[in-house]
Amino acid sequence: MARGLSRDVVLDAALRLIDEHGAAGLSMRKLGAELGVEAMTLYYYVPNKAALLDGVVERIFGMVAAELPPADVPWETYLRELAGGLRRVLLGHPAAVALTATRPVITPAGLAALETALEVLTGAGMPVTTALHVFNTVSTFVLGHVLNETGQQPVGDFPDLSAFPLISRAVAEGAGNGDDEARFDLAIDALVRGFGGKVE
Repeated sequence: MARGLSRDVVLDAALRLIDEHGAAGLSMRKLGAELGVEAMTLYYYVPNKAALLDGVVERIFGMVAAELPPADVPWETYLRELAGGLRRVLLGHPAAVALTATRPVITPAGLAALETALEVLTGAGMPVTTALHVFNTVSTFVLGHVLNETGQQPVGDFPDLSAFPLISRAVAEGAGNGDDEARFDLAIDALVRGFGGKVE
């Protein structure tokens, strides 16, 4: 065990490296150098690189959980805050979005965050299997939306839309021009209202 190191310190440093170099640029050797220790020292805190990556996903969801309201708020409020919080955290760590989308939440801290969300939803009368589907649906939507927001933006002139009057009108009225948050809120609102039909 190295002085001043902890699992949280290691995971936070790993997330910083992912922010700077992407998930593909993260290695135990680079992480050790970042923390001023030999790579082998890190195995005291994480048994392997897979566990390190799982821990980074845990940190992402931990940051979201820290922003959430208490579990006794209406489930609709909780779900909207969960979605919005996940989007905000991921937009702050865009290089970690793909990692978060492809690794399951399996660490104790990550599972604790999921458990709380399920408590809120089942407490409102939602069957537990439905509650898990709702959580996964919202998480998947947010991840996809943020991947789109942080992806490569098209370059060049916009095509001639004179033959497409409705598209042209939508563009003229500002649709598609920096309206990611409005589109996100619209979709989350529709999802939450739809999930209301699953409350018994």
